[in-house]
Amino acid sequence: MPRSLYGRAALILILPVLTLQIVVSFVFIQRHFEGVTRQMSSGVVLELRLIEGIIQSSSSIDNAIQSLDELGQSLRFSVKPVASVPVDDERRFWDVTGIWVTRTLKESLPNLEAVLLPNDFLVFTYLPSKFGPVEVSFNRFSVSPANAHQLIVWTIGLGIVMVLIAYAFLRNQLRPIKRLSYAAEAFGKGRHLPYRPTGAAEVRSAGNAFLEMRARIERYIEQRTLILSGVSHDLRTPLTRLKLALSMSDDPSAVDMKKDVEDMQRLLDEFLTFARGDAEAAVEIEKVDPVQLVTEIVSDESTRGVPVTLIAASGQGQVELRPVAVRRAIINLIGNAVHYGNRAEVSLLVNDHAMTVTVEDDGPGIAEDMRDEALKPFARLDPARNQNFKTGVGLGLPIAVDVARAHGGSIKLGKSSRLGGLKAELIIAR
Repeated sequence: MPRSLYGRAALILILPVLTLQIVVSFVFIQRHFEGVTRQMSSGVVLELRLIEGIIQSSSSIDNAIQSLDELGQSLRFSVKPVASVPVDDERRFWDVTGIWVTRTLKESLPNLEAVLLPNDFLVFTYLPSKFGPVEVSFNRFSVSPANAHQLIVWTIGLGIVMVLIAYAFLRNQLRPIKRLSYAAEAFGKGRHLPYRPTGAAEVRSAGNAFLEMRARIERYIEQRTLILSGVSHDLRTPLTRLKLALSMSDDPSAVDMKKDVEDMQRLLDEFLTFARGDAEAAVEIEKVDPVQLVTEIVSDESTRGVPVTLIAASGQGQVELRPVAVRRAIINLIGNAVHYGNRAEVSLLVNDHAMTVTVEDDGPGIAEDMRDEALKPFARLDPARNQNFKTGVGLGLPIAVDVARAHGGSIKLGKSSRLGGLKAELIIAR
Protein backbone atom coordinates (compact mmCIF):
# COMPACT_ATOMS: atom_id res chain seq x y z
CA MET A 1 0.00 0.00 0.00
CA PRO A 2 1.22 3.55 -0.66
CA ARG A 3 2.35 5.40 2.46
CA SER A 4 0.64 8.71 1.72
CA LEU A 5 -3.09 9.40 2.02
CA TYR A 6 -3.05 10.70 -1.56
CA GLY A 7 -1.63 7.42 -2.83
CA ARG A 8 -4.09 5.26 -0.94
CA ALA A 9 -7.07 7.38 -1.95
CA ALA A 10 -5.94 7.34 -5.57
CA LEU A 11 -5.53 3.57 -5.40
CA ILE A 12 -9.03 3.18 -3.97
CA LEU A 13 -10.34 5.41 -6.75
CA ILE A 14 -8.41 4.02 -9.72
CA LEU A 15 -8.65 0.29 -9.00
CA PRO A 16 -12.47 0.08 -9.29
CA VAL A 17 -12.44 2.26 -12.43
CA LEU A 18 -9.81 0.11 -14.12
CA THR A 19 -11.50 -3.12 -13.05
CA LEU A 20 -14.86 -1.90 -14.37
CA GLN A 21 -13.32 -0.81 -17.66
CA ILE A 22 -11.48 -4.10 -18.16
CA VAL A 23 -14.52 -6.23 -17.34
CA VAL A 24 -16.93 -4.18 -19.47
CA SER A 25 -14.50 -4.00 -22.38
CA PHE A 26 -13.80 -7.73 -22.28
CA VAL A 27 -17.48 -8.68 -22.08
CA PHE A 28 -18.50 -6.20 -24.78
CA ILE A 29 -15.73 -7.17 -27.17
CA GLN A 30 -16.21 -10.86 -26.48
CA ARG A 31 -19.96 -10.84 -27.02
CA HIS A 32 -20.63 -7.94 -29.37
CA PHE A 33 -17.65 -7.82 -31.69
CA GLU A 34 -17.30 -11.56 -31.85
CA GLY A 35 -20.97 -12.01 -32.72
CA VAL A 36 -21.01 -9.21 -35.29
CA THR A 37 -17.76 -10.34 -36.88
CA ARG A 38 -18.88 -13.95 -37.14
CA GLN A 39 -22.19 -12.89 -38.70
CA MET A 40 -20.50 -10.66 -41.28
CA SER A 41 -17.87 -13.29 -42.05
CA SER A 42 -20.60 -15.89 -42.57
CA GLY A 43 -22.07 -13.68 -45.30
CA VAL A 44 -18.71 -13.51 -47.05
CA VAL A 45 -18.46 -17.31 -46.86
CA LEU A 46 -21.46 -17.55 -49.18
CA GLU A 47 -19.73 -15.30 -51.70
CA LEU A 48 -16.52 -17.35 -51.54
CA ARG A 49 -18.49 -20.54 -52.14
CA LEU A 50 -20.12 -18.89 -55.16
CA ILE A 51 -16.70 -17.86 -56.48
CA GLU A 52 -15.34 -21.35 -55.89
CA GLY A 53 -18.31 -22.92 -57.76
CA ILE A 54 -17.90 -20.58 -60.75
CA ILE A 55 -14.20 -21.38 -61.04
CA GLN A 56 -14.74 -25.12 -60.79
CA SER A 57 -17.45 -25.03 -63.50
CA SER A 58 -15.41 -22.95 -65.97
CA SER A 59 -13.33 -24.46 -68.77
CA SER A 60 -10.32 -22.24 -68.07
CA ILE A 61 -9.13 -19.82 -65.46
CA ASP A 62 -9.41 -16.93 -67.93
CA ASN A 63 -13.07 -17.74 -68.57
CA ALA A 64 -13.64 -17.98 -64.82
CA ILE A 65 -12.02 -14.62 -64.15
CA GLN A 66 -13.95 -13.02 -67.00
CA SER A 67 -17.17 -14.37 -65.55
CA LEU A 68 -16.27 -13.14 -62.10
CA ASP A 69 -15.27 -9.63 -63.16
CA GLU A 70 -18.86 -8.49 -63.60
CA LEU A 71 -19.90 -10.25 -60.40
CA GLY A 72 -16.90 -8.79 -58.55
CA GLN A 73 -17.93 -5.24 -59.36
CA SER A 74 -21.23 -5.71 -57.55
CA LEU A 75 -19.88 -7.83 -54.69
CA ARG A 76 -16.63 -5.82 -54.42
CA PHE A 77 -14.07 -8.58 -54.62
CA SER A 78 -11.14 -9.31 -56.88
CA VAL A 79 -9.97 -12.73 -58.14
CA LYS A 80 -6.60 -13.65 -59.67
CA PRO A 81 -4.52 -16.81 -59.99
CA VAL A 82 -1.28 -17.06 -58.00
CA ALA A 83 1.76 -19.26 -58.26
CA SER A 84 2.11 -19.99 -54.52
CA VAL A 85 0.13 -19.80 -51.33
CA PRO A 86 1.41 -18.37 -47.98
CA VAL A 87 2.30 -21.10 -45.55
CA ASP A 88 0.54 -19.55 -42.52
CA ASP A 89 -2.26 -17.16 -41.82
CA GLU A 90 -1.26 -13.57 -41.12
CA ARG A 91 -2.66 -10.82 -38.94
CA ARG A 92 -1.38 -8.05 -36.68
CA PHE A 93 -1.20 -9.01 -33.01
CA TRP A 94 -3.54 -6.21 -31.92
CA ASP A 95 -6.15 -7.11 -34.53
CA VAL A 96 -8.70 -8.69 -32.18
CA THR A 97 -11.50 -9.12 -34.73
CA GLY A 98 -9.05 -10.75 -37.14
CA ILE A 99 -8.99 -13.83 -34.91
CA TRP A 100 -12.70 -14.40 -35.40
CA VAL A 101 -12.57 -13.56 -39.12
CA THR A 102 -9.92 -16.20 -39.77
CA ARG A 103 -11.60 -18.73 -37.50
CA THR A 104 -15.06 -18.27 -39.09
CA LEU A 105 -13.80 -18.45 -42.67
CA LYS A 106 -11.76 -21.61 -42.05
CA GLU A 107 -14.52 -23.31 -40.11
CA SER A 108 -17.06 -22.66 -42.94
CA LEU A 109 -14.58 -23.36 -45.78
CA PRO A 110 -12.42 -26.33 -44.80
CA ASN A 111 -10.53 -26.20 -48.10
CA LEU A 112 -9.49 -22.55 -47.55
CA GLU A 113 -5.68 -22.59 -47.57
CA ALA A 114 -4.73 -19.22 -46.01
CA VAL A 115 -6.18 -15.93 -44.78
CA LEU A 116 -4.08 -12.73 -44.71
CA LEU A 117 -5.14 -9.60 -42.82
CA PRO A 118 -2.23 -7.18 -43.47
CA ASN A 119 -4.12 -3.96 -42.72
CA ASP A 120 -7.49 -2.46 -41.83
CA PHE A 121 -8.72 -2.30 -45.44
CA LEU A 122 -8.15 -5.59 -47.31
CA VAL A 123 -8.54 -9.33 -46.72
CA PHE A 124 -6.70 -11.89 -48.89
CA THR A 125 -7.96 -15.45 -49.04
CA TYR A 126 -6.51 -18.36 -51.00
CA LEU A 127 -8.76 -21.06 -52.51
CA PRO A 128 -7.66 -24.24 -54.29
CA SER A 129 -9.05 -24.95 -57.80
CA LYS A 130 -8.47 -27.31 -60.68
CA PHE A 131 -6.44 -24.53 -62.30
CA GLY A 132 -4.24 -23.94 -59.20
CA PRO A 133 -4.50 -21.65 -56.23
CA VAL A 134 -6.62 -18.52 -56.57
CA GLU A 135 -6.35 -15.33 -54.54
CA VAL A 136 -9.63 -13.66 -53.63
CA SER A 137 -9.35 -10.20 -52.04
CA PHE A 138 -12.16 -8.06 -50.70
CA ASN A 139 -12.87 -5.14 -48.37
CA ARG A 140 -12.12 -5.70 -44.68
CA PHE A 141 -15.34 -3.95 -43.72
CA SER A 142 -17.25 -6.82 -45.29
CA VAL A 143 -16.19 -9.19 -42.50
CA SER A 144 -15.72 -6.97 -39.39
CA PRO A 145 -17.04 -3.69 -37.99
CA ALA A 146 -15.24 -0.52 -39.04
CA ASN A 147 -12.88 1.04 -36.47
CA ALA A 148 -13.39 -1.66 -33.87
CA HIS A 149 -10.51 -0.19 -31.86
CA GLN A 150 -12.49 2.98 -31.18
CA LEU A 151 -14.25 1.30 -28.27
CA ILE A 152 -10.93 0.69 -26.53
CA VAL A 153 -9.72 4.21 -27.33
CA TRP A 154 -12.92 5.80 -26.04
CA THR A 155 -12.91 3.61 -22.95
CA ILE A 156 -9.30 4.41 -22.06
CA GLY A 157 -9.62 8.11 -22.95
CA LEU A 158 -12.84 8.61 -21.03
CA GLY A 159 -11.43 6.64 -18.12
CA ILE A 160 -8.36 8.90 -17.96
CA VAL A 161 -10.53 12.03 -18.08
CA MET A 162 -12.80 10.75 -15.31
CA VAL A 163 -9.82 9.73 -13.17
CA LEU A 164 -8.32 13.24 -13.56
CA ILE A 165 -11.63 14.85 -12.61
CA ALA A 166 -12.00 12.53 -9.62
CA TYR A 167 -8.39 13.16 -8.58
CA ALA A 168 -8.91 16.93 -8.70
CA PHE A 169 -12.00 16.54 -6.51
CA LEU A 170 -10.15 14.16 -4.20
CA ARG A 171 -7.23 16.54 -3.90
CA ASN A 172 -9.59 19.33 -2.94
CA GLN A 173 -11.09 17.13 -0.23
CA LEU A 174 -7.70 15.99 1.11
CA ARG A 175 -6.19 19.47 1.25
CA PRO A 176 -7.79 20.31 4.64
CA ILE A 177 -6.45 17.03 6.06
CA LYS A 178 -2.93 17.90 4.90
CA ARG A 179 -3.24 21.37 6.41
CA LEU A 180 -4.30 19.80 9.70
CA SER A 181 -1.38 17.37 9.60
CA TYR A 182 1.07 20.23 8.89
CA ALA A 183 -0.32 22.24 11.80
CA ALA A 184 -0.14 19.24 14.15
CA GLU A 185 3.40 18.37 13.01
CA ALA A 186 4.53 21.95 13.45
CA PHE A 187 3.01 22.12 16.94
CA GLY A 188 4.85 18.92 17.82
CA LYS A 189 8.07 20.69 16.83
CA GLY A 190 7.23 23.72 18.93
CA ARG A 191 5.98 25.89 16.08
CA HIS A 192 2.64 27.68 15.97
CA LEU A 193 1.17 27.69 12.47
CA PRO A 194 -2.09 29.53 11.82
CA TYR A 195 -4.85 27.00 11.19
CA ARG A 196 -8.56 27.31 10.46
CA PRO A 197 -10.74 24.15 10.19
CA THR A 198 -12.15 23.65 6.69
CA GLY A 199 -13.34 20.77 4.53
CA ALA A 200 -15.84 18.04 5.30
CA ALA A 201 -17.69 17.88 8.62
CA GLU A 202 -15.43 15.13 10.00
CA VAL A 203 -12.28 17.07 9.07
CA ARG A 204 -13.64 20.28 10.64
CA SER A 205 -14.50 18.35 13.79
CA ALA A 206 -10.95 16.96 13.98
CA GLY A 207 -9.55 20.45 13.31
CA ASN A 208 -11.61 22.01 16.11
CA ALA A 209 -10.50 19.22 18.47
CA PHE A 210 -6.87 19.95 17.54
CA LEU A 211 -7.30 23.67 18.20
CA GLU A 212 -8.85 22.97 21.61
CA MET A 213 -6.08 20.52 22.47
CA ARG A 214 -3.41 23.00 21.39
CA ALA A 215 -4.99 25.74 23.47
CA ARG A 216 -5.18 23.47 26.56
CA ILE A 217 -1.54 22.44 26.20
CA GLU A 218 -0.43 26.06 25.81
CA ARG A 219 -2.45 27.07 28.88
CA TYR A 220 -0.97 24.20 30.85
CA ILE A 221 2.59 25.17 29.88
CA GLU A 222 1.92 28.80 30.71
CA GLN A 223 0.43 27.93 34.12
CA ARG A 224 3.28 25.55 34.98
CA THR A 225 5.83 28.18 34.01
CA LEU A 226 4.12 30.84 36.12
CA ILE A 227 3.83 28.53 39.13
CA LEU A 228 7.47 27.39 39.03
CA SER A 229 8.73 30.87 38.37
CA GLY A 230 6.52 32.44 41.04
CA VAL A 231 7.40 29.91 43.73
CA SER A 232 11.11 30.15 42.96
CA HIS A 233 11.10 33.94 43.04
CA ASP A 234 9.05 34.07 46.23
CA LEU A 235 11.52 31.76 47.99
CA ARG A 236 14.54 33.79 46.99
CA THR A 237 13.73 36.62 49.40
CA PRO A 238 13.62 34.53 52.60
CA LEU A 239 16.68 32.58 51.46
CA THR A 240 18.56 35.82 50.99
CA ARG A 241 17.61 36.88 54.53
CA LEU A 242 18.78 33.52 55.92
CA LYS A 243 22.11 33.79 54.09
CA LEU A 244 22.59 37.32 55.45
CA ALA A 245 21.71 36.27 59.00
CA LEU A 246 23.97 33.19 58.87
CA SER A 247 26.89 35.17 57.47
CA MET A 248 26.65 37.52 60.50
CA SER A 249 26.30 34.71 63.03
CA ASP A 250 29.24 33.40 65.07
CA ASP A 251 27.50 30.14 65.95
CA PRO A 252 29.64 27.13 64.77
CA SER A 253 26.47 25.32 63.63
CA ALA A 254 25.81 28.19 61.22
CA VAL A 255 28.36 26.69 58.82
CA ASP A 256 26.22 23.62 58.19
CA MET A 257 23.09 25.72 57.96
CA LYS A 258 24.77 28.00 55.48
CA LYS A 259 25.62 24.96 53.36
CA ASP A 260 21.98 23.87 53.44
CA VAL A 261 20.88 27.32 52.36
CA GLU A 262 23.33 27.23 49.45
CA ASP A 263 21.90 23.84 48.41
CA MET A 264 18.42 25.28 48.51
CA GLN A 265 19.61 28.25 46.45
CA ARG A 266 21.09 25.88 43.87
CA LEU A 267 17.84 23.89 43.71
CA LEU A 268 15.86 27.08 43.19
CA ASP A 269 18.20 28.08 40.37
CA GLU A 270 17.53 24.76 38.66
CA PHE A 271 13.79 25.25 39.14
CA LEU A 272 14.06 28.65 37.47
CA THR A 273 16.07 27.14 34.63
CA PHE A 274 13.39 24.52 34.17
CA ALA A 275 10.71 27.24 34.14
CA ARG A 276 12.69 29.31 31.64
CA GLY A 277 12.72 26.30 29.34
CA ASP A 278 8.95 26.51 28.99
CA ALA A 279 9.11 30.24 28.43
CA GLU A 280 11.75 29.82 25.76
CA ALA A 281 9.45 27.37 23.95
CA ALA A 282 7.29 30.35 23.00
CA VAL A 283 10.21 32.18 21.36
CA GLU A 284 10.12 32.41 17.58
CA ILE A 285 12.26 29.93 15.67
CA GLU A 286 15.34 31.18 13.83
CA LYS A 287 17.50 29.75 11.07
CA VAL A 288 20.84 28.91 12.65
CA ASP A 289 24.07 27.36 11.41
CA PRO A 290 24.36 24.32 13.72
CA VAL A 291 28.11 23.93 13.21
CA GLN A 292 28.73 27.52 14.26
CA LEU A 293 26.35 27.19 17.23
CA VAL A 294 27.94 24.02 18.62
CA THR A 295 31.44 25.35 18.01
CA GLU A 296 30.66 28.53 19.97
CA ILE A 297 29.12 26.55 22.85
CA VAL A 298 32.15 24.26 23.19
CA SER A 299 34.51 27.22 22.87
CA ASP A 300 32.66 29.19 25.57
CA GLU A 301 32.58 26.21 27.93
CA SER A 302 36.29 25.53 27.36
CA THR A 303 37.05 29.19 28.14
CA ARG A 304 35.21 28.75 31.44
CA GLY A 305 37.52 25.87 32.31
CA VAL A 306 35.15 23.02 31.43
CA PRO A 307 37.09 20.01 30.07
CA VAL A 308 35.13 19.63 26.83
CA THR A 309 36.34 19.10 23.26
CA LEU A 310 34.61 19.24 19.88
CA ILE A 311 35.89 16.17 18.04
CA ALA A 312 33.75 16.24 14.88
CA ALA A 313 31.23 18.47 13.10
CA SER A 314 29.92 17.23 9.77
CA GLY A 315 27.12 18.48 7.57
CA GLN A 316 26.08 21.88 6.32
CA GLY A 317 23.05 24.07 5.93
CA GLN A 318 20.87 25.95 8.37
CA VAL A 319 18.43 24.44 10.86
CA GLU A 320 15.30 26.12 12.20
CA LEU A 321 15.49 26.14 16.01
CA ARG A 322 15.48 28.28 19.14
CA PRO A 323 19.17 28.94 19.72
CA VAL A 324 18.87 29.96 23.39
CA ALA A 325 16.94 26.81 24.33
CA VAL A 326 19.20 24.50 22.31
CA ARG A 327 22.28 26.17 23.80
CA ARG A 328 20.88 25.52 27.29
CA ALA A 329 20.21 21.86 26.45
CA ILE A 330 23.72 21.28 25.11
CA ILE A 331 25.30 23.04 28.08
CA ASN A 332 23.24 20.83 30.42
CA LEU A 333 24.47 17.70 28.64
CA ILE A 334 28.07 18.91 28.82
CA GLY A 335 27.65 19.84 32.50
CA ASN A 336 26.16 16.44 33.26
CA ALA A 337 29.08 14.76 31.45
CA VAL A 338 31.87 16.61 33.27
CA HIS A 339 30.02 16.32 36.60
CA TYR A 340 30.18 12.52 36.53
CA GLY A 341 33.34 12.18 34.42
CA ASN A 342 36.69 13.83 33.93
CA ARG A 343 36.12 15.11 30.42
CA ALA A 344 33.49 15.42 27.72
CA GLU A 345 33.65 15.06 23.95
CA VAL A 346 31.10 16.64 21.62
CA SER A 347 30.31 15.71 18.02
CA LEU A 348 27.77 17.07 15.55
CA LEU A 349 26.08 15.44 12.56
CA VAL A 350 23.71 17.36 10.28
CA ASN A 351 21.77 15.59 7.52
CA ASP A 352 18.56 16.16 5.57
CA HIS A 353 16.33 14.90 8.38
CA ALA A 354 17.87 15.95 11.68
CA MET A 355 20.67 17.61 13.58
CA THR A 356 22.30 15.31 16.14
CA VAL A 357 24.59 16.57 18.92
CA THR A 358 26.39 13.76 20.77
CA VAL A 359 28.01 14.32 24.18
CA GLU A 360 30.19 11.51 25.60
CA ASP A 361 32.02 11.22 28.91
CA ASP A 362 34.34 8.82 30.73
CA GLY A 363 32.19 8.56 33.85
CA PRO A 364 30.35 5.55 35.32
CA GLY A 365 27.47 5.85 32.80
CA ILE A 366 23.86 4.85 33.43
CA ALA A 367 22.60 1.30 33.48
CA GLU A 368 20.42 0.40 30.51
CA ASP A 369 17.36 -0.29 32.65
CA MET A 370 17.69 3.14 34.33
CA ARG A 371 18.07 5.32 31.23
CA ASP A 372 14.38 6.00 30.76
CA GLU A 373 14.10 6.89 34.44
CA ALA A 374 17.02 9.32 34.12
CA LEU A 375 15.06 11.39 31.61
CA LYS A 376 12.21 12.02 34.04
CA PRO A 377 12.15 15.18 36.22
CA PHE A 378 13.38 14.82 39.81
CA ALA A 379 14.60 11.26 39.11
CA ARG A 380 16.94 9.61 41.62
CA LEU A 381 19.21 7.01 40.07
CA ASP A 382 21.33 4.24 41.49
CA PRO A 383 23.38 5.60 44.44
CA ALA A 384 26.48 4.04 42.87
CA ARG A 385 26.36 6.66 40.11
CA ASN A 386 26.07 9.50 42.64
CA GLN A 387 28.82 8.21 44.89
CA ASN A 388 31.32 10.95 45.76
CA PHE A 389 29.30 13.42 43.69
CA LYS A 390 27.14 16.30 44.76
CA THR A 391 23.62 15.34 43.74
CA GLY A 392 21.32 17.73 41.90
CA VAL A 393 17.60 18.15 41.78
CA GLY A 394 17.31 15.92 38.72
CA LEU A 395 16.35 18.52 36.11
CA GLY A 396 19.45 18.65 33.87
CA LEU A 397 18.48 15.88 31.47
CA PRO A 398 14.71 16.63 31.63
CA ILE A 399 15.40 20.22 30.54
CA ALA A 400 17.31 18.89 27.53
CA VAL A 401 14.45 16.46 26.84
CA ASP A 402 11.90 19.30 26.88
CA VAL A 403 14.03 21.32 24.46
CA ALA A 404 14.40 18.35 22.11
CA ARG A 405 10.68 17.58 22.16
CA ALA A 406 9.84 21.23 21.56
CA HIS A 407 11.83 20.89 18.32
CA GLY A 408 10.21 17.62 17.29
CA GLY A 409 13.23 15.60 18.44
CA SER A 410 14.34 13.50 21.37
CA ILE A 411 17.17 12.58 23.74
CA LYS A 412 18.79 9.14 23.49
CA LEU A 413 21.08 7.71 26.14
CA GLY A 414 23.60 4.94 25.56
CA LYS A 415 27.10 3.74 26.31
CA SER A 416 30.07 5.59 24.87
CA SER A 417 32.26 3.29 22.79
CA ARG A 418 35.05 5.89 22.79
CA LEU A 419 35.26 6.86 26.46
CA GLY A 420 33.30 4.09 28.16
CA GLY A 421 30.90 6.39 29.98
CA LEU A 422 27.54 7.84 29.06
CA LYS A 423 26.63 8.90 25.53
CA ALA A 424 23.79 11.41 25.25
CA GLU A 425 22.37 12.29 21.80
CA LEU A 426 20.34 15.45 21.33
CA ILE A 427 18.29 15.04 18.14
CA ILE A 428 16.64 18.10 16.58
CA ALA A 429 14.31 17.42 13.63
CA ARG A 430 14.75 19.59 10.54
